[in-house]
Amino acid sequence: MTSSISLATEIAGNKLASCLYNASGPLCSTTDELNAIGESAAGAILSKSATLEKREGNPSPRYVETSWGSINSMGLPNEGYEFYAAYSKHSANYNKPYFMSVSGLSHADNLLIIQYLADFTNIAGIELNLSCPNVPGKPQTGYDFEETHRLLDMVFAQSKLKIGVKLPPYFDIPHFEMMAGVLNKFPIAFVTCINSVGNGLVIDTHSETTVIKPKNGFGGIGGDFVKPTALANVRKFYTLLDKNVAIIGCGGVKNGMDAFEHILCGASAVQVGTCFMREGPSCFARIEQELKDIMQQKGYSTIADFKGKLRTCS
Repeated sequence: MTSSISLATEIAGNKLASCLYNASGPLCSTTDELNAIGESAAGAILSKSATLEKREGNPSPRYVETSWGSINSMGLPNEGYEFYAAYSKHSANYNKPYFMSVSGLSHADNLLIIQYLADFTNIAGIELNLSCPNVPGKPQTGYDFEETHRLLDMVFAQSKLKIGVKLPPYFDIPHFEMMAGVLNKFPIAFVTCINSVGNGLVIDTHSETTVIKPKNGFGGIGGDFVKPTALANVRKFYTLLDKNVAIIGCGGVKNGMDAFEHILCGASAVQVGTCFMREGPSCFARIEQELKDIMQQKGYSTIADFKGKLRTCS
């Protein structure tokens, strides 16, 4: 019986009844959207990445689904950090951890936001977004290792909350090692791998135009197409980071097998993005049941039974 199978996990000292929850980005901006996640089978609630001021984001069209996933250049539309901090009190109604994503447009913004959040006891942890490729003219901090170190120095000197980071995808082995070297110097609670693959281009051949408007059509790629890259990042950081750092897999998860693969690579939890955008909160219950069915077939009763136990073919 799959009812005897547990998907429970722990992130930043918080117990989650299910290892599945939403990625920051889709359908997590407003009170109604956050409430819908709280009412779903998701194991946690994660806010939209918050900036200092409310933002409308980039002009539309800025999100388009494809046969293999999605492309977006949203431009961080959000209600501002004070809104998501205040929501933390309401999130307590759902008896699941509430994580807040922070993506200030400067180090000073990030520091101010994190200082402000210090006394919000219903915030389970902060996911510091080092990987937003969608603000024109703004580089990704996660690709600048010295700037990442500088920012984390500032953040950990001030924060009273557990801090994790959301990373961009890495492709070269030395870059994995360089980022892991930085992160291992700090009491990082968790690392989310990966944000979208930046600066893809999708073309509508009928109209001979790009499918999204911002950045001349360049945008972040998500969905099926990025899963191999996401799995590689989860696996590599699982092997390189201190073992007390939880890895959260994100990228290409649309069914139970995708979630199983992320956990097999070392993920303690799995976020759902493009699929959540497509299906809404009902996706969590479906993926959860599919994952439990796979675990039953393989004789696993908890995710600890197979987490990180990927083998290399002989």
